[in-house]
Amino acid sequence: MTASIPEEETAKTKARVAKPRPHAAPTKAKPARKATHGKKPAPARRGTKTAKILDLLKRPGGVTLKELMKATGWQAHSVRGFLSGTLGKKMETPVESSKYADGERCYRVSSK
Repeated sequence: MTASIPEEETAKTKARVAKPRPHAAPTKAKPARKATHGKKPAPARRGTKTAKILDLLKRPGGVTLKELMKATGWQAHSVRGFLSGTLGKKMETPVESSKYADGERCYRVSSK
C-alpha cells in the first residue's frame, strides 16, 4: 500500500537551500591607529642603550658613529636607524649631523 501525497502539500513546502556565499574571503578590519599627537614621549630609562646614546649625544663636541657603535655593540646601519627612527621620529628629539675636519661624521642633540 502506497500513500500518495496530495498536491496541495507539496506546493506549500519548498526545499530549503542555503544562501550563496561570496567567492572572496571577508575583509579584515584595519586596526585603529594610536593617537600620538598631544602626548610627550616617555624619557629613556636609566641604564638602557637609549639613555647611553642620549648621554653621549649631549656632549659639547658630539659623538662619532664609531663611539656610538662601541657603546651599544650595534652595527653602523643600526645606530643610524636608531638615531633617525627612535630618537628623531618617536621621541621627537632633533639630532643634527656634521663632519669633523678629518671627514668623520659626528652627531649631537640639537637645541631646537
